[in-house]
Amino acid sequence: MIKLIAGNWKMHGTADSLAEIEAVATFAEKYAGAVDVALCVPATLIHRAADTVPGFAIGAQDMHHNDKGAHTGDISAAMLHDAGASLVIVGHSERREAHREEDAAVRAKAEAGLAAGLQVILCVGESLEVREAGREIEVVAAQVDASLPQGEVDPARLAVAYEPIWAIGTGKVASTGDIEAMHAAIRQRLVAAYGEAGAAVRILYGGSVKADNAAEIFAVPEVGGALVGGASLKAADFLPIVEAGAA
Repeated sequence: MIKLIAGNWKMHGTADSLAEIEAVATFAEKYAGAVDVALCVPATLIHRAADTVPGFAIGAQDMHHNDKGAHTGDISAAMLHDAGASLVIVGHSERREAHREEDAAVRAKAEAGLAAGLQVILCVGESLEVREAGREIEVVAAQVDASLPQGEVDPARLAVAYEPIWAIGTGKVASTGDIEAMHAAIRQRLVAAYGEAGAAVRILYGGSVKADNAAEIFAVPEVGGALVGGASLKAADFLPIVEAGAA
């Protein structure tokens, strides 16, 4: 299974950042066929980024589940596709927590994204409180079950990203044993939902992934790539992670 390394720029990036995107895209070409690489940038940059690096996967960080309507400030999957995006993140913990997005909303977004021709990265993860209570598998498995798009799916167009909330931007990383256990549990839910196709859906790890820990994380069974936050903002930080994914 070819790994997917996706950068999530969050609320960072202006036109001055296009050079970083170009550097990443140029480097990624060297590893075409060995690793899939994408950058999910602010909506204001999608069109310019897609024009700057045609053929490279530019993604969005969120979307509305409706095609159109009276939803001030929201952007639909069709609009993202029209702007040049080829993928979208849904259900990131920062959306679930700060915007109170529930599993049903995440599922609706995932289904709308797939229907519009986008690749979808669906995020799940537990809080430190849940982890310390020993309920992480239970809670994340329930999130997966309630958030996955229903019906048949093309496993090449859906990925699930496991991000322990307590490890996002903190410098803390789950142990390889913790990652292996959680990814195995997520795989079980994917197979239960989709059968054989569920065995081919990539499960990404996210949470302070950096150049110095990427190879160790990628060696863990069922880790199909990474969703990278801060380390994706600069090509110099991101490219060693891409290289580790290709290896």
